[in-house]
Amino acid sequence: MKPVQGSLPDIMPVLSRGKHRTPKSGGCFMEFASYLAGESWSDHPACTHPVLASLARMVNDCSSDTARSRLALLIPSVIGLTGPDKRVEIVVALRAGCEALPVASLERQRALTVGILTCERNASVLNLQLPDLPLAEQLRASIRVALDQAPDAERWARDFIGSMHPWSHTKFTPRTADTIIRVAVQGIGEACISDPDARLYTLLDHAINDCRVLLGTRTPDRSEYLPALA
Repeated sequence: MKPVQGSLPDIMPVLSRGKHRTPKSGGCFMEFASYLAGESWSDHPACTHPVLASLARMVNDCSSDTARSRLALLIPSVIGLTGPDKRVEIVVALRAGCEALPVASLERQRALTVGILTCERNASVLNLQLPDLPLAEQLRASIRVALDQAPDAERWARDFIGSMHPWSHTKFTPRTADTIIRVAVQGIGEACISDPDARLYTLLDHAINDCRVLLGTRTPDRSEYLPALA
């Protein structure tokens, strides 16, 4: 099946949970991205950074059936957002953790706070500086706002980290980012709030914008891929 740019394919995959063998049986967010990018049908396409793709798959699966279709508007935005920049892993995980912390359950709040503090430390190690761009300041502000809304979790996390002497030497890996993202997205999806779907959509949208800043990618024209949904 060849991708069709400028118009929708004859059979447009319906966004649904999980992995699908062919678009006729439906498709998740990243599978549809692989199709639009001209790659083989896959939920792990090369066109998107693996950590951002992981977030997109989780948001796709944790969104409700009624709200998931709205995510299709974001699919073109992830195409081409890839590269070796290690900051992407930290920034996407941070964005997820900060968005989820205020609404997640207590158990998840503790795990997320440890994750956020780990991201913060590694961001400093990598010298997360973005000249002429406000992203670094926004992330620092997001960390403080999130932690202020969960003070008990912050105290617990700092005590826990203090008891882990080798913690300062722990490397931040893609698996670390995936764990934070998984706990964060599940925490939002199961939170007792009025509209978890809207929060999930906002999280993915913000993470895409963060990656665009880090990777220096232009803002795509969504009508280039999805004219009927614009």
